[in-house]
Amino acid sequence: MNLIQFSIKNAVTVIVSVLIILLFGMLALEKLPYQLTPSVSKPEIKVTTIWPGATPYEIEQDIIEEQEKVLKSLNNLLTYESSSKDNLGEITLTFKLGVDTKEILLDVSNKLNEVPSYPENVEQPIIKTSQASPVIWMMLQTTEGNTKHIDEYKTFYENEIRAQVERVDGVAEIMQIGGTEQEMQIVLDTSKMVQYGLTIAEVIQTIRSENVDISAGIQNVARKSYRIRTTAKLRSIKDIENITLFSNREQRILLKDVAQVSFGYEDKAGVAMFFGVDGMFMGIQPTSDANIVALTNKVEEVVNNMNKGLLADHQLNIRWIFDQRDYIVGAVELVKENIIIGGVLAVIMLMIFLRSIAPTTVAALAIPISIVGTFIVLEMFGRSLNTISLAGIAFAVGMLVDSAIVVLENIDRHRKMGKSLSDAAYDGTNEVWGALIASASTTIAVFLPIIFLQDEAGQLFKDIAIAVVSSVVFSLFVSISVIPMLWKKIALSSEAHKEKKPSALANFGTVISNVIMSVVNFSLKNIATRVFTIVTLTSISVAMIFMLFPKMDYLPKGNKNLIFNILIPPPGLSYNERKEMGTYLFDKIEPHINKEVDGFPPINRAFYVSFGDLIIFGGTSGQGERVAELIPLYAPIVNSLPGIFGVTLQSGVFESGVGEGNSIDIDISGESIESIAMAGGTLFGATMQTIQGAQVRPVPSIELLYPEIRLIPNRDALSALGMSSTHFGQTIDVLMNGRQIGDFQQDGKKKIDLIVKADKTKIRTPEDIYDAQVATPNGSLLPISSLASMERTAGISVIRHYNGDRTITLQVTPPPNMTIQEAMEIIKEKIIPHVKKSGALNDVSINISGTADKLSLTIEMLSFNIIMALIIIYLLMSALFGNFIYPLVIMATVPLATAGGFVGLALTDKFLAPQPLDILTMLGFIILIGIVVNNAILIVHQSLNLIRSGEYGHKEAVVEATKSRIRPIYMSSLTSIFGMLPLVLAPGPGSEFYRGLGSVITGGLAFSTFFTIFITPALLMFFIKMEKLPKKEKPNEN
Repeated sequence: MNLIQFSIKNAVTVIVSVLIILLFGMLALEKLPYQLTPSVSKPEIKVTTIWPGATPYEIEQDIIEEQEKVLKSLNNLLTYESSSKDNLGEITLTFKLGVDTKEILLDVSNKLNEVPSYPENVEQPIIKTSQASPVIWMMLQTTEGNTKHIDEYKTFYENEIRAQVERVDGVAEIMQIGGTEQEMQIVLDTSKMVQYGLTIAEVIQTIRSENVDISAGIQNVARKSYRIRTTAKLRSIKDIENITLFSNREQRILLKDVAQVSFGYEDKAGVAMFFGVDGMFMGIQPTSDANIVALTNKVEEVVNNMNKGLLADHQLNIRWIFDQRDYIVGAVELVKENIIIGGVLAVIMLMIFLRSIAPTTVAALAIPISIVGTFIVLEMFGRSLNTISLAGIAFAVGMLVDSAIVVLENIDRHRKMGKSLSDAAYDGTNEVWGALIASASTTIAVFLPIIFLQDEAGQLFKDIAIAVVSSVVFSLFVSISVIPMLWKKIALSSEAHKEKKPSALANFGTVISNVIMSVVNFSLKNIATRVFTIVTLTSISVAMIFMLFPKMDYLPKGNKNLIFNILIPPPGLSYNERKEMGTYLFDKIEPHINKEVDGFPPINRAFYVSFGDLIIFGGTSGQGERVAELIPLYAPIVNSLPGIFGVTLQSGVFESGVGEGNSIDIDISGESIESIAMAGGTLFGATMQTIQGAQVRPVPSIELLYPEIRLIPNRDALSALGMSSTHFGQTIDVLMNGRQIGDFQQDGKKKIDLIVKADKTKIRTPEDIYDAQVATPNGSLLPISSLASMERTAGISVIRHYNGDRTITLQVTPPPNMTIQEAMEIIKEKIIPHVKKSGALNDVSINISGTADKLSLTIEMLSFNIIMALIIIYLLMSALFGNFIYPLVIMATVPLATAGGFVGLALTDKFLAPQPLDILTMLGFIILIGIVVNNAILIVHQSLNLIRSGEYGHKEAVVEATKSRIRPIYMSSLTSIFGMLPLVLAPGPGSEFYRGLGSVITGGLAFSTFFTIFITPALLMFFIKMEKLPKKEKPNEN
């Protein structure tokens, strides 16, 4: 007993199986996390090393280069890049997809242990996974009546707020900008130190030696053990003030005699503002598997509770700036609506063709069973519920009833032959199950290579592949198991087998079928008409492919309600100047706050953050769908600041960092920073001039104008005074921002830094440092100018390495009307050769990376997958048909579908919305290969069945097979097309991800369906005579 017979005879068992699928499917749906798109980022590890007071040059030479030597040999490492800045160095390591993050964290830690040594005062390297861009943006601000500045709450934030938010499931890290941490400051009076003959180095050493607890061990006495330890840690201001610096019989000098001790705050460095009011920026970065909607809801709940309790008590408030919930929920709901509408349209098409509620209901059951069953597979593979996976389900909606239609049509045909209900159900299903297996296998086969891809594009395609393959497999089960069983039950109760009087619609269908068959008969008249049909249709298809083939893009940007203005200031911009810039920008957009002015949508939130070389001015709109219209408003404002260059971008869905989305990276590498910067400046100007409307962001700045004061020690003078260059450097460090010499911890409170510094009111300019007087070991008082010479120069704010080489990268974002491929061709074929001729690139090497590199790799990968799909389908059909020729006949429909795909893409671009050929759209052509062969399979399979039955000759079999399959072919194709149509036509959040994919599939399916009826019989007639007729006499086919 096979599955078909078992299902017909055991209806209860089949129904129970279906109910189990539905039950477990709904449970899986509850577990699936909500995300906007699948996670496509490669694993990244970031190593951060802090060296207070160090310059980028020192960070590069003494830290970064040493770390890169040991890290570059890590297994599965793809790229590594570093940045050397003031006070810190960062290395970002990018690994292959699929690598275990825990293992590579351990490997990185072990490798860093191989670094021989670090300079004094360098903190232990911090190793952590690098996270995606923040998905929630917030600002901590003071409320009315609070007289303290928000910057003074950074320690409070670290101790009380950060932990509560980071405990939320799915939060990986918080990006924080602004605020100054509390310190215990020892402010030295250098003139008093001279009076007592004390040097800065001596004071530092004394404080360090006094601020220590030492455990001496355990002493056993009789029946007890005693822990012996000294406790000299400084616990209060009084403890610090009473440190003895010098003591003899006549004199005792305490620290309070030469210094003031008090709580203070570190120097301000970061600026954060919300609507022009100072704050502390908080960006929530998620884990890779986080349910973004649930994460956002939970973070909002935690923030609201803190705002009502803890923060209200301290006159603080966290303001909510931006999150992705509306976009994600809107996008997911839109796809759900499209699935429902597509399902309804598919059922309506079924109703039109079947003209009966009972069989329509039977066929339509394949849709919910297959969709719900797909959730089980998605959960098993650890995928999420996102616009891509749901789009895969939506694309499958129309295809899910294809097999059911074929089965129902054939069962009905056998019933009309006078067979019993059971025999009609069995024979009708058994006769076509081979064709159904072949059709399902071809659809599954095209996705198999995609499921095992590990690149970024593969991760995106994987969700669609899993969704489509799963739903098709479930629909196949429904078609050969549930459909015949239900048909028998419904037919038995309603006598569905009784013929009804043909309706006007049925008569119209008969007329259309007769017209099509008259054309088919004409095309099969003789060899000449067959050749003409084949050549004409193939030529038209090839011509349309070449005429309509568009330039390629990488990934759709999406339509997130967030605009970034990345400001590139001249190096060395002060804190006060950066804060004034923020105030200026808020004043400029003030007329647009919550108001629609001059046709621009209203701005409902605006923020400004600046830290180091990163300055961002951003905002959202009260009309999220129109947020891109704010770009022309922001761009002239940010570029109106003197000496500032601004890049205005809409935040992309697939960007890995702030502003790092759909851009082409021009990497300029070399040994000399000056040569790299000069080449970068030349390429920057050439790119801006050649690609009108492009935005170019240099990373880091191409300006070598960071003001630098170099104090060059006089070694002879220092030696004569008993000083070293180290002591001299420590002295300058104290006179500047102060030097950390340890930590301070009060009972019951957390540690803070212990800082020794000079009176800032006396040190305001570089000249003040140069003229400052310090005590020397021999007791004399001398100005710095007598111990060193001062040199004014300029340096660079950041030194960046890419794969170990000094590099400046130009991130080129093409204008909206230009694809990545077009911009890449201009850069490679025009800009770089032109600049090379001028000699500006003689001492550097140029490499194109970023999105451009990813696009090239993806095109190569997709080309290989298309070839693999064709080969797999060919071999699969060869095995199923037991012949190597018939699969070639079937696959002749692929060029037709390809041409139709480009027609659909062109129509969408012209009449609906701008639609480039991005990599998600390219996937549509791979899907088409597996779908469009199904119609040809039905004709070839039925033709062979008729010949082998002995009742038909070669030509009669082909004509009869085509005639009998016109109705199911058009029925299945139209249900598929109408099922997918909402994905193409319905606008809304997230629709840009699958609109192109849908237009390719619907266009290709419509085009190939119409012409398959003509080209497949014409081709088949050349090869079907290989089949031997059971009859002795061969019928006259002429």
